[in-house]
Amino acid sequence: MPKDNLTSLSKLVAFLVPETQDELEMLYYFNWIVSHVAMKGSCHNHIFCNSGVEQITVIAMHKDHNTSSSAPSTRRIRHRRRSNEIPHELSKLNGTHLLINDQDKYKSMWIRAHSSLWMVGGFLVIIYLGHLYIWATVVVIQIFMARELFNLLRRAHEDRRLPGFRLLNWHFFFTAMLFVYGRIISQRLVNTVTSDKFFYRLVSGFVKYQMVICYFLYIAGFMWFILALKKKMYEYQFGQYAWTHMILIIVFTQSAFTVANIFEGIFWFLLPASLIAINDVAAYIFGFFFGKTPLIKLSPKKTWEGFIGASVATVISAFVLANILGNFQWLTCPRKDLSAGWLKCDPGPLFKAENYPLPGWISDWFPWKEISVLPVQWHAMWLGLFASIIAPFGGFFASGFKRAFKIKDFGDSIPGHGGFTDRMDCQMIMAVFAYIYHQSFVFQQDYSVETVLDQILGSLTLEEQQILYLKLRQIFQERQLKGT
Repeated sequence: MPKDNLTSLSKLVAFLVPETQDELEMLYYFNWIVSHVAMKGSCHNHIFCNSGVEQITVIAMHKDHNTSSSAPSTRRIRHRRRSNEIPHELSKLNGTHLLINDQDKYKSMWIRAHSSLWMVGGFLVIIYLGHLYIWATVVVIQIFMARELFNLLRRAHEDRRLPGFRLLNWHFFFTAMLFVYGRIISQRLVNTVTSDKFFYRLVSGFVKYQMVICYFLYIAGFMWFILALKKKMYEYQFGQYAWTHMILIIVFTQSAFTVANIFEGIFWFLLPASLIAINDVAAYIFGFFFGKTPLIKLSPKKTWEGFIGASVATVISAFVLANILGNFQWLTCPRKDLSAGWLKCDPGPLFKAENYPLPGWISDWFPWKEISVLPVQWHAMWLGLFASIIAPFGGFFASGFKRAFKIKDFGDSIPGHGGFTDRMDCQMIMAVFAYIYHQSFVFQQDYSVETVLDQILGSLTLEEQQILYLKLRQIFQERQLKGT
């Protein structure tokens, strides 16, 4: 942008927007006007052109005229706008935000597609490596999400007056991680180290006292917070304390269910996560080419065409994808320990194909007389319906959240997508539903010999197991004597 035009624009921005001490708010208006003028003035590469200058100058003159006529005093009074309020004049010029009207949509689509391919490739490699690597990936994503959310309410000036206060956030974060994951993987951890007596005792002790350890870690953080309180900083510090706990609820609620899904079988993690990605891509494509009817004000680029098209595509994809994934034991077998070996198991009735005869008119036109369907495919359709109708509201919630903080994305870690939190908004709701659905309608509680042995090995010490063995042997001997 030429220097003269930049100076003129800066003056116009200072005149158009209210007086404010918030530099981010001023920058928000500045970028808005630049992008709008570039669009309205038919400029390319965001060059500040004359027609755009004329449009904003007219607004400025109109505003100045109204101010002088309504307040004849020598000094013009400005009223500070609310932080989430958009100037009325700019909202008129801003026009529509639909993708179908976006001049840079093909460039944006290319960046988004390029980064998506890299993510899908890396995701497939991690899926191939197995349960532990998927779990480690979830932990890494959690850390990035927490970092993005922690940064939303941080103020550099206050943080400089509170050295070490940021570490307190991470202390609570890793304490919550130890508590949540300790309870999820404790049984599997015991099953992994049963062959080594020393590690078995160590792990058994940790499992037994894990809740106590986490509680006193939290109390240590609580005392740290109290001792760190400073005069004139109370409001900021208590705000950070509350914000940290809200982040822990948001991040660890969904991640706990996600990890539980992984160990129930990669299938129950991969299918729901894939359906969210498919719905997101389908909504983007349908909205890109056909979107004309806005869906919700919180997210201006969402359209009814994209929403409906994505819903149909997601349900169909759920039915087909469940058949493909259900044929791999690596994906369907649950992991009962923390080893990384290859899995083999009885797939169970859900993953055994059933044949359904096709109507006569179909077999007349096509060579197929019957179709093979896995029972799990019917369950997958319910997951598809949820992923396409309910889960997008997680994205709408995130959109409203970002508008409240006047940010476009939570971060910039993924080109074209924003931050990790931007990608996980719908996944949070989907992971919880997938676990609840699996436990309510799919999982069958059985008391097989293997299940009972797992509970014995995980709940009893070695001495208690020996006592149990002696008592069982005594019971068997007594029954044999009665039988004779």
